[in-house]
Amino acid sequence: MGTARAFFSATLLVDGRVLVAGGGPAQWSLPGPDLATAEIFDPKTGKFSPTGSMTTTRQAHTATLLRDGRVLIAGGNDKADHAVATAELYDPRTRKFSPTGSMATARGYQTATLLADGRVLIAGGDPDGWNGSGSIIASAEIYDPRTGTFTTTGSMIGRRSWHAAALLTDGRVLVTGGDDRSSELASAEIYDPRTGTFTTTGPMATPRVYTTATLLADGRVLVAGGGGDYTNRQFLSSAEIFDPKAGTWTATGSMTEARTWSADVRLKDGRVLVTGGYGDLAPLASAELYDPIAGTFSPAGG
Repeated sequence: MGTARAFFSATLLVDGRVLVAGGGPAQWSLPGPDLATAEIFDPKTGKFSPTGSMTTTRQAHTATLLRDGRVLIAGGNDKADHAVATAELYDPRTRKFSPTGSMATARGYQTATLLADGRVLIAGGDPDGWNGSGSIIASAEIYDPRTGTFTTTGSMIGRRSWHAAALLTDGRVLVTGGDDRSSELASAEIYDPRTGTFTTTGPMATPRVYTTATLLADGRVLVAGGGGDYTNRQFLSSAEIFDPKAGTWTATGSMTEARTWSADVRLKDGRVLVTGGYGDLAPLASAELYDPIAGTFSPAGG
């Protein structure tokens, strides 16, 4: 990339290019200066090129591809490491960012999930920034791209930040894990957009923070790795599968390495690619593949 950045967002655009936006310093433990700049990766050329900058600096924000091809950028932390409520839209046709309605609550490290009807669910987060001491929030909001506004919806049952979320095949949203500033969480809940409410579902076997949730082709959800006790660097290699029909979790094969802050994506053949993240000693360059039929992970590439 043209600029070193951490805690940025990467969003696949409709035309196959990737928008990389914002972020903070390469050394994640240092506060600011955060970035407003953005870049576009073109897989045809294998190169990054600059594009328009965001209207404000932000890291630990969410970026969601909307149905019309624009990207919603919401929340995150500013250069003073304070959470912001502002949001903006990136239009790949004009290569520009423009402001849109602000959230009711400032938050960073939240989740953003595109719903089946084209709206976006924003849930939880940290209102104080990385080094904050205030309460993690349980509130949730809905962004409507037709009006460019956020409206509040039912709050989560538990307060959580640094959690994971996945859209289920029936249109509901699974929210799981995270941290409430007192401990890592194993609890999980489901948001129903028809009622605008969250309800509890079965908890994971292991508390996890900084993990991912990946929808499998058969409608189940894979959650792998994360921090079981992040403060004391107890990172996880274990993985679990959520069955939305039963509302329960079952153990599946463990990863070959313990990792948190990884990036996971489902491939066209149904397998899940897990890349990078932070290991017990240092950031990881390794990657592995999860086979949902065999229930096992194996090293990817060489």
